[in-house]
Amino acid sequence: MTELPLLMLHADTLLHARWVITMQPHQGVLEHQIIAITDGRIVDMGPRKEMLGRYMAGHEYFLEHHVVMPGLVNAHGHSPMTLLRGYADDLPLRPWLEQKIWPAEGKWLGEDYVAAGARLAIAEMLLGGTTSFTDMYFFPDVIAAAVDASGMRAQLASPVFDFPTIWAGSADEYIGKATRLFDQYRHHERITVAFGPHAPYTVSDEPLRKIAVLSEELDIGIHMHVHENSDEISEAQLKHGMRPLKRLKQLELLSPRLQCVHVTQLLDDEIWLLKESGAHVIHCPASNLKLANGTCRAADLLAAGVNVALGTDSCASNNSLDMLSELRLAALLSKGNCEDASSLPARDALAMATLNGARAMGLESRLGSLETGKLADIIAIDLNHPRTQPVYDPCSTLAYSAAASQVSHVWVNGQALVVDHKLTQMDLAQVIEEARRWGAGIAAGL
Repeated sequence: MTELPLLMLHADTLLHARWVITMQPHQGVLEHQIIAITDGRIVDMGPRKEMLGRYMAGHEYFLEHHVVMPGLVNAHGHSPMTLLRGYADDLPLRPWLEQKIWPAEGKWLGEDYVAAGARLAIAEMLLGGTTSFTDMYFFPDVIAAAVDASGMRAQLASPVFDFPTIWAGSADEYIGKATRLFDQYRHHERITVAFGPHAPYTVSDEPLRKIAVLSEELDIGIHMHVHENSDEISEAQLKHGMRPLKRLKQLELLSPRLQCVHVTQLLDDEIWLLKESGAHVIHCPASNLKLANGTCRAADLLAAGVNVALGTDSCASNNSLDMLSELRLAALLSKGNCEDASSLPARDALAMATLNGARAMGLESRLGSLETGKLADIIAIDLNHPRTQPVYDPCSTLAYSAAASQVSHVWVNGQALVVDHKLTQMDLAQVIEEARRWGAGIAAGL
């Protein structure tokens, strides 16, 4: 019997990777690396020739044709709306919301609907390499239960409106439910809670002031649709005599805790306002294009030093939760808008989908890059495919060629949630059948 070296260390999992993209600033692509994971964290990583024989592990994965990188962060969505995928296409924002989406939700929305839609979204995201997502929807407690069972990571922006819905009857009740949800999950290792005031045009001054105070007292995020389209700007100027971002500044809502979603209508001085406040921007290119809301000046924001992350928005306005597709679209859209092929290069697009998303959620010290001590939210993407060969630059290959279906493995907190393209904690057939039943009911009833 061969004896193990006396100094051999134990790890829960070892990943043998052909390429590693750590997303650490100023670090290039690493080749032939081993990553050691213990108790949900990266405990060591280095060249294979140096790491071989250093560890014994319960699980080893030999990823000979793969890029290993941080899990993708979907920084904005409404997960239960996967059940409305394709239901209200080819409509502008207000008719889409007021004539189709809100009436459908008014008829069907409930805990069972939310649970089924969240499970479908989680399955899709995990299989596409997303390990963490921010969600803004009704019954966030139900979504939290689905996230907890799946092993995934999420920030849940508990919604706030002025008007009553099935979730709450007043702004104070929405805010109260958000604070109670925060208390419930304040020590959870994978779930965080934020305030989710829907938009400047659906939440009045008093609740926004209250949210600003509570956000500072509790040190929790604020996730909000801001400057989503030109109509919002025009209506704000008529009603308040100012553009929404200026109003949010007056209400003391602009801060490093604010996550501004969409931001398609920006003046130069508003870019500097975002920079000075430390607020984050969540760019949702596919949804913005599909609803004809305009485009986010992502390259200008990044150049000014504003943190810009990426989100898919909901399946009702995208119609997928594919973050590889989203980062590709963000890069191409920026090049076209700027008429500059060097605008928003591949690595910057990858950063928007990883480290920048973690930063927007206040989790950059724990997530978003592969570093010793950080949580092991990691994905492996198999490049041994016709659409990703040959490989000259893995960053460019991922940004411009790779498909979500090439994600082969996913770990969250060191737990393998996808192995060889298959979910380990969810019954995919059951999730799909559940979604089909809801789709049939919605189609028959509307």
